[in-house]
Amino acid sequence: MPQAEGGYVSLEGTGANNNGQSIYQSTTEPTGPVSVFESVKRAIGQVVGTNNAHDSDDLLNNGGRQPVIIGSRDRDKTGKTLNTKMPSAPAHTAEEARLLGTMPVDPMDDIELRSVQLQFPHARGSIIDSCDQRRVATDKGEILVAIQGDTSKPAILTYHDLGLNYATSFAGFFNYPLMRGLLENFCVYHVTAPGQEEGAPTLPEDYVYPTMDELANQLLFVLSQFGLKSVIGFGIGAGANILCRFALAHPDKVGAMCLINCVSTQSGWIEWGYQSFNARFLRTKGMTQGVIDYLMWHHFGRNPEERNHDLVQIYKQHFERGVNPTNLAMLINSYIHRNDLNIARTPTGTTTTETSATTLKMPIMNITGALSPHVDDTVTFNGRLDPTNSTWMKISDCAMVLEEQPAKLAEAFRLFLQGEGYAGTKNVSGKPE
Repeated sequence: MPQAEGGYVSLEGTGANNNGQSIYQSTTEPTGPVSVFESVKRAIGQVVGTNNAHDSDDLLNNGGRQPVIIGSRDRDKTGKTLNTKMPSAPAHTAEEARLLGTMPVDPMDDIELRSVQLQFPHARGSIIDSCDQRRVATDKGEILVAIQGDTSKPAILTYHDLGLNYATSFAGFFNYPLMRGLLENFCVYHVTAPGQEEGAPTLPEDYVYPTMDELANQLLFVLSQFGLKSVIGFGIGAGANILCRFALAHPDKVGAMCLINCVSTQSGWIEWGYQSFNARFLRTKGMTQGVIDYLMWHHFGRNPEERNHDLVQIYKQHFERGVNPTNLAMLINSYIHRNDLNIARTPTGTTTTETSATTLKMPIMNITGALSPHVDDTVTFNGRLDPTNSTWMKISDCAMVLEEQPAKLAEAFRLFLQGEGYAGTKNVSGKPE
């Protein structure tokens, strides 16, 4: 029974004269044929406590509003109705809807999104659009050089790693805000090894791919083509090894170098074996999953998906679609047949205070990532450099420093150039003050 304040309310017709017939009639279906509409009105009237059909008519025809059914859980102990239900949205006419559309929205509707600012990633393709691509003829065929910046400024010459080109190696880093501000004082010349640019045609079968020393000698044609007397080297992996060979052969043409994951020794048996299989598969079967896995390990070390899943997918797609497998096999073959740089901090038979005449003379910043598989190679390389003009740096929580820690690398590179007299705050030309 429905409750009233303070007790129960008796139903009508429950006296002695009625003998409870109304109770019986109100809880059972009538024997005569009743329409569905009448049955619905009767049921609603029983739930809300109405005693006649006129009340049900008022509820169903009350300005188009829907009746609210109140159960026992919607009342308190005294029988009062609790306001626990969300009010339904009123139905508006077309004119009201147009008026309400011009009203300000409730500020609580988007309170969680107002403090969110969209941050767009650095466009990887913008470096291609901003570069002037040139073909430079050398004694071993043509190579692609992309020029970024004002050619009247001091030159930075970059060289990429295995499986990459100038865009995939340096697009993210040189589009970093700190680097864009720094490069206003420099002009960057991105060199791509023969046949390694994206969409490159397959090199002829009779083409003899240059050795590592011959790849380094090709840089002479680049400097001559653009009238450069001296450059700042910026290389990674195989490109860092090529820049070292060029600096050893022409020390007067390199003012300073920033080298990442540089290897100064010849290839070991394990590296030679893996890379030989990779080169064979690339020639016969194309870009296989095994080759992709090795390239990912070469650049990102172990378990790169745990650090940056999206970045890993970008590079996997590049290896599958943007690399000519035959041309890459030729470059890998040259890289694994490299000879030792033959540099040493101190020559044989001299004291530790005397530096070797065969080591690199220009300032060098030797960088690696803490998770990179080439950490030991950079340590060996650092032990063969002159400690007075070289710096070894290991950046934490990354393997591919250019992509995973661009802020730290950009800041270190900026301080390195400032220490060498470049990129002064007041010297717009970037030349030594």
